[in-house]
Amino acid sequence: MAAPSDTRHAPRIPIQALGWSLGIFFAITYTICVVFDLVFPGQSMTSLWTPLLPWVDGISLGGYVLGVAETLLYGWFVALIFGSLFNFFAERSS
Repeated sequence: MAAPSDTRHAPRIPIQALGWSLGIFFAITYTICVVFDLVFPGQSMTSLWTPLLPWVDGISLGGYVLGVAETLLYGWFVALIFGSLFNFFAERSS
């Protein structure tokens, strides 16, 4: 009978799953903000997300599609940087 190995496996974050999760989360959040702006124009949140989405100017179909694309890219950016760093340091600490 072989003895079970006592090696510890470092936790890893699957970067692809994290990228899609964050990207879609950001896109849904952006969509909620746009819908809020359309329903309550007097309480517009456009000034809050305009600095974060530099090429989106106002609420239009083109601006919305560009905003969704940018938020998806932001999600992937965070996933690539954070996931890679986490996996690197988790490997080193085990």
